[in-house]
Amino acid sequence: MSKEKKVFELSTMRHSCSHVLAQAVMQMFPDAKLAIGPDIDNGFYYDFDLPRTLIPEDLVLLEKKMKQIVKNAQRFVQKSVPIDEAISLLSGAGQTYKVEMAEDLKKEGEREISFYENFMPSGEATFIDMCRGPHVDHSGQVGAFKLTTIAGAYWRGDEKNKMLQRIYGVCFATQPELDAYMKMLEEAKKRDHRKLGKELEIFLFDEDVGPGLPLWMPNGGVLIEMLEKLAKVVEDRAGYVRVRTPHLAKESMYIKSGHLPYYKESMFPPMDVDGVKYYLKAMNCPHHHKIFGGVKRSYRDLPLRLAEYGTCYRYEQTGELFGLMRVRSLQMNDAHIYCTEAQFEQEFQAVNEMYLKYFEIFGIEKYVMRFSTHDPKKLGEKFVNEPALWKKTEDMVRNVLIKTKTPFIEVPNEAAFYGPKIDVQVWSAIGREFTLATNQVDFAVPRRFELTYIDENGKEETPLCIHRAPLGTHERFVGFLIEHYAGAFPVWLAPIQVKILPVSEKFNEYASELFAQLKAAGVRVRLDDSDESLGKKIRSAEMMKIPYMLVVGEKEVADKTVAVRDYATKKQEVVGKDEFVARVAKEAQAVFQ
Repeated sequence: MSKEKKVFELSTMRHSCSHVLAQAVMQMFPDAKLAIGPDIDNGFYYDFDLPRTLIPEDLVLLEKKMKQIVKNAQRFVQKSVPIDEAISLLSGAGQTYKVEMAEDLKKEGEREISFYENFMPSGEATFIDMCRGPHVDHSGQVGAFKLTTIAGAYWRGDEKNKMLQRIYGVCFATQPELDAYMKMLEEAKKRDHRKLGKELEIFLFDEDVGPGLPLWMPNGGVLIEMLEKLAKVVEDRAGYVRVRTPHLAKESMYIKSGHLPYYKESMFPPMDVDGVKYYLKAMNCPHHHKIFGGVKRSYRDLPLRLAEYGTCYRYEQTGELFGLMRVRSLQMNDAHIYCTEAQFEQEFQAVNEMYLKYFEIFGIEKYVMRFSTHDPKKLGEKFVNEPALWKKTEDMVRNVLIKTKTPFIEVPNEAAFYGPKIDVQVWSAIGREFTLATNQVDFAVPRRFELTYIDENGKEETPLCIHRAPLGTHERFVGFLIEHYAGAFPVWLAPIQVKILPVSEKFNEYASELFAQLKAAGVRVRLDDSDESLGKKIRSAEMMKIPYMLVVGEKEVADKTVAVRDYATKKQEVVGKDEFVARVAKEAQAVFQ
């Protein structure tokens, strides 16, 4: 079986499983109103308007009903119904949400609506739902599944609408695959960045500040500083120059860029300043375009690589906010590369190689590039209406990926409005999948901003622009790293690299000398000179997952040594004081060399 076929079949099984869930819910709550029930990564969900609030015990009962439906091997039969008849049918059944969707389809010009009806082997009809499909042949083919959580979800994601109840489930082709996934989820709970972020004092949220607006605590501040330091070292060697831009701009700039027509719902509402509308920036690109256009450029200036850790603001729906993974304030590892068509392939590949370098540094072994292309039917609507340029740039990106043997999957209808893009998906140490970063081609917006350079023949040309953010945003990447490392960061990244634990007060003088020596060597070090027992000091340091604990007592003072406890390996050894300081200082800087 090919990988493409298996993925298709899994998505179909998961979608069919959501219908099995809906049938089970209708058996338990005959007056339930159905909303939507798509397949998603690893499973499915379905939204319901129910007469009472669900409790965890309901999931057990629903699973039991679902297993009976699966055992019955009910056939999925598709039929098309004239749209007015369909609206009447749904209205008569009291399915108000389906009626709303059907009426929207009618406004869009649809004349028929697809339904899937379930039948017992005896021919008895058991359930019907409005759905385009596809589905498995019968319910016995949905695979192994488990209902996992109950959540709230506004109808159509709009906070002004009614809050529905969403049931999530997971579904795999076989029971062993489901068991392996559930085991991974259990480990993921222990590594949850929201849990560890609080325990390790990395970040927090506060009601007075607002949802989706993280506050970085000192330990989180160190993580950010180290990531920025790494990015600046890597980018400087790759020929990038750094810029800084303000956090807001006039409405006119975002109209010119095209972001307001295409992206307005993801931007915060405008503010009035002296009668002029200003928006908090949701992206850095228009500001960088202005920097490029502020100086007359020659082909000799290209490629020009402008980099910035820019803070952006995006209006995510409250129900979609999730720890550091979905926030409203984000600091982006952003850059824009302005180049000629002849330079494009080399520049695009250099960005991909930068990704690979980062993957090696962070121990990311499994990854895939999602190559997102446009949908020709949506030109002028979702995508800029430049069919020739779409074909040209998509071919250029595809050729780079194929030539360099970069693993990728092609996904239609997911490009940025201004050009094709690559979204980088990575897997953490426990096999959890994350969308990490992006690499985009922009052939449209430079033209909107009238960006030009003078070519070898003295003629004005429009540059191509590559948008790239290999480390994504601080928020998402730190969230990923917390879970990837389970909070036990490598020495170079760890907020506290060394903690000194004197056995008793009489060894504080030696401990203080050691502290000063490590500090002078550029090591992030803490001294625990509290009155707590050594056992408590060790437990406290272990809870914070500090890479090295140095125990100092009478023998260490006499021999000018330290007793080293390595958090990662759990090994203990006695090392000369000067030797350890030199070793850890080198280890802390190795990644930047």
